[in-house]
Amino acid sequence: MSKFVTLNGNQTIGEAARQIDPDVIAAYPITPSTAIVETIAKFKADGLISGEFVCPESEHSAMSLCIGAASAGGRVMTATASQGLALMWEMLYIAAGLRLPIVAAIANRSLSAPINIHGDHSDTMGARDSGWIQIYSENCQEAYDNFIQAFRIAEHLDVRTPVLVGLDGFIISHSMEVIQVEDDAEVKKFIGEYKSLYPLLDSKVKMTVGPIDFTDYYFEHKRNQLEGIENAPQVIEEVGKEFGKKFGREYGFFEGYRLDDAELCIVAMSSAAGTCKDAIDELRSEGKRVGLLKPRIFRPFPHQRISEALIKMKAVAVLDRSSSPGAFGAPLFTEIRSALYDYEERPKITNYVYGLGGRDIKIEHFKEVTDDLEKIAETGKVEKVYSYINLRE
Repeated sequence: MSKFVTLNGNQTIGEAARQIDPDVIAAYPITPSTAIVETIAKFKADGLISGEFVCPESEHSAMSLCIGAASAGGRVMTATASQGLALMWEMLYIAAGLRLPIVAAIANRSLSAPINIHGDHSDTMGARDSGWIQIYSENCQEAYDNFIQAFRIAEHLDVRTPVLVGLDGFIISHSMEVIQVEDDAEVKKFIGEYKSLYPLLDSKVKMTVGPIDFTDYYFEHKRNQLEGIENAPQVIEEVGKEFGKKFGREYGFFEGYRLDDAELCIVAMSSAAGTCKDAIDELRSEGKRVGLLKPRIFRPFPHQRISEALIKMKAVAVLDRSSSPGAFGAPLFTEIRSALYDYEERPKITNYVYGLGGRDIKIEHFKEVTDDLEKIAETGKVEKVYSYINLRE
């Protein structure tokens, strides 16, 4: 039977890990994801986790260990953040290239320099082309729910692709929240038995893993690798609906908040979406027809679904918690602008970077964005395609 407990974001991941009980958990502690590793280590010490827990000498080694364990035929997970994810960079591509269903919890944190331990999306956005599926969480409940679903998605036979689940560093990772934790047996039943494909420990199967691959077959092998992530949308949707039927909280590619009759739309991911909802409620009381679109899945990017939701808007503001130096806009903005490109009639669109290094975004900031959207809708002109929120300059 489910129960309501008070946990922070890191503890929710640890609790989900205890319930799933992977064969191997390999992780190196790094702020702000350290408590995930500490929680799992305590569960292991108390005999509540039967799988192997390994704390290697670095994050690069942690992902290397995950790759080895998954190749051997195990259900595998890790957790990290920021520079830790960056240190895994080389191995992220290998995990995806080998189609290994590893699941990683990422307590999103800024990348150096300068050194900053607080939350933004620089780390996972830097890994957006590594071949991993990316899921983002608004709060502790979503972090718990997304992490459980990630195993079903990654391990589906049509996908077999690694998945990372993002939760904003400190804003979610260290914030306490009352969440609904499901019954252990029901979580186990939802996850199901792990089906290993081509385990290296099966001496009866002859195969090669990690060979050198020049111009003769590299191109074909990389194209084949993409099949998993291209098959993922249908699986993500099916798993989200099944999770809803079983536990009462259904998930899709994104959440729309007061979008049905909206003329203006703010697009924001993760924890900022919660503040945006409060701002929209206040703006609605003032008669302003504004709504929120909160992307949950960033990779594979659900371009058709998102464009269908936004195409009726007069003006759209896309908020990014990371930047893309030298690009024409930040990562989420460029994806959404591209998704709308083929429509002859499309909303005017503008981009704001916010919250780098964990800086607050408040209700008044969303109201400022809405004021800008009203001007854009009235004039049909975007004076500034790319700007910043709550920045001193």
